[in-house]
Amino acid sequence: MSAQIAATQDLKAEHKLAVSFRLLLGLYAIIPLCLILQLIDDWFWQGFLRNNLPSSPSHFILFQILFGTPHIVASALLLTSNTEYLKFYQRNLLGMTAAIVIFFGAGSLFIPYQVFYVLVAAWTVYHVLKQQHGVARGICPLPSWAFYLLLWLSVAAGLFIYIGIFLKNSLNAQQVELIRHIAAGLCTALVFSAIYCQRYITATFGKLFFWSNILLVLSSFYFYVQQYYFLAILAPRLVHDATAYVFYVTHDYNRHCRHPQNFIYRYASRCHMHVFIVLPVCSFMLAFVLQAYGDGIVNAITEFFFGVQIRKAITVGLLGYLALMHYYTEAFTWKQGSPYRRFIAFVK
Repeated sequence: MSAQIAATQDLKAEHKLAVSFRLLLGLYAIIPLCLILQLIDDWFWQGFLRNNLPSSPSHFILFQILFGTPHIVASALLLTSNTEYLKFYQRNLLGMTAAIVIFFGAGSLFIPYQVFYVLVAAWTVYHVLKQQHGVARGICPLPSWAFYLLLWLSVAAGLFIYIGIFLKNSLNAQQVELIRHIAAGLCTALVFSAIYCQRYITATFGKLFFWSNILLVLSSFYFYVQQYYFLAILAPRLVHDATAYVFYVTHDYNRHCRHPQNFIYRYASRCHMHVFIVLPVCSFMLAFVLQAYGDGIVNAITEFFFGVQIRKAITVGLLGYLALMHYYTEAFTWKQGSPYRRFIAFVK
């Protein structure tokens, strides 16, 4: 979701539901909750959580089913189940699909794995933080130079934190220390830049949103240094995914609440399923099936018909493709003038 997405607009008569900035701000409560949990673990549990939690929430399939995969699946459902959107963006979708196939297909023959990993990590961090800064821009008006300064400092710091967490086992001691120092320097620059840039925000509520985004990066760095890698990833992941879901559900409610516009909502209407829960139910069910059983089903089919197994065809292949397409499409589908925006309004 780009910076242009969150320009506050008056509620139109046809909108039944609006995105609440207060609700979005409330999602950042995960930061102090994670901090409290870390302090309790450090003071009373002798680091039990630090020593036993995995380096990423994505290592828990339950976490993926609840927070990781559903919002990507929901994004794909929103785009592909509405013929109007599919036709409007078909050139973009075909072009990006070809680019992914060529880059990850042909590129895998001569580009080292770590280069692939860093490129995807950079895109992931950029996608997560661009959404949060973009949403905040609607309530925190900043000059363009200030917005992009804070965004790129956040992305750069986030990328080094990401690398420090996920590639730590492939780095030597000097490299680990270098990455930590670079991340610390970028976070310091982010703090001083934020202090300077906050002069452009006069409203208290806007400042709360502004600093929440800064703290999202700083808290990840703190947990990274304290070796609570799970918490370092959890906070930005949950805030990002939940924020996206607020937009998806709001859009679909406003688009389909009076007259279902696609086969999913027409079928749900016949089943007397409330429009508000259709997208969450569909995306969570699909996420569960794909994560828990997708690879096994594909392996069984290919082994039965062709005598070969294709490992992780769903969890890496299909879901990886959907994730990359999600990063790409979210950069323009919510911009001003997009057909999506007809069904989104904002309230403080």
